[in-house]
Amino acid sequence: MIQYVDVICKMSTDGNVTPLSIFWSDGRKFEIDKILDKRKCASTKGGGKGIRYTCKICGHQKYLFLNDYFWWVELPN
Repeated sequence: MIQYVDVICKMSTDGNVTPLSIFWSDGRKFEIDKILDKRKCASTKGGGKGIRYTCKICGHQKYLFLNDYFWWVELPN
């Protein structure tokens, strides 16, 4: 299962995108504590592929994906 989210990110002059925080559809905001990994990868739960960011959010490891202009988080089943 996936959840589409709004993301605040930093875009550097070299085109590198770094997500900083995410917003759930109910308005809750979560800061991204740390980016552990970034790679091109397919989402096993949501189909689609793009850039997968392995993030620490509130002490939990989550996968945040960017595909074209859409961001989503993989949720546990």
